[in-house]
Amino acid sequence: MMTIEASPLTRKLSAFVALSETELAVLERLHQRRKSFCAGRDLVHQGQSEQAAYILAEGWVVSYKIQPDGSRQIVDFQIPGDFLGLRSVLLHTSDHGIEPIVDIKAVEVLVSDLLQAFEETPRLATAILWAVSRDEAMVVEHLVGLGRRDADARMAHFLLELGVRLSLVGMGSRQGYACPLTQYHLADALGLSAIHVNRVLRRLREAGFVTFRSGQVTFDDYEGLVALAHFDPAYLDQTRPLLP
Repeated sequence: MMTIEASPLTRKLSAFVALSETELAVLERLHQRRKSFCAGRDLVHQGQSEQAAYILAEGWVVSYKIQPDGSRQIVDFQIPGDFLGLRSVLLHTSDHGIEPIVDIKAVEVLVSDLLQAFEETPRLATAILWAVSRDEAMVVEHLVGLGRRDADARMAHFLLELGVRLSLVGMGSRQGYACPLTQYHLADALGLSAIHVNRVLRRLREAGFVTFRSGQVTFDDYEGLVALAHFDPAYLDQTRPLLP
């Protein structure tokens, strides 16, 4: 069984603060209710109330909103180490749905347990607030992408962002990463049609920037892709000094 020191959430929070033995013990206590969920079955429904929050331990999840016409807009994708439904728990009602893309393992966290952890370890609470704020910054960046970037730059920026996020939890690098997303996922997230996604990925591949094939993203020219997307990872806040 994975130790708490090796868990994705610990690796993520450790980029912000050097966790003490006490804080690690509290995190381990939060990881007690580990559950498995099947792909394609909503973990949280839009409008649902009285649910727990989760810490994603294994697998990928999509957060989405259903529009009045029945269409779906993907808000974000969650990877191991991310919280699921935390804001919805604090606000008592979920404003979006959460669906596993693949079979996942997630840790159920009751709001009472979370508040107790915050009371016992304020530094841990600060680190989790950092993680949540970072997630909000990504949503803002996605809005900028939808409104201001052309399709090629939008795709490039998205793939680079995923790479940086995955590298933080030991699942990606500048060479690439495993990615279970389909072209339909990319279309719903980036405001493109699936056909347009296919064309964009082909252009990026033929230009020698990146290849997305058989569930694997390979960066063929990382710096070139960064230049194309005007990608500045400062909003991901992964290079700041650790808290004392």
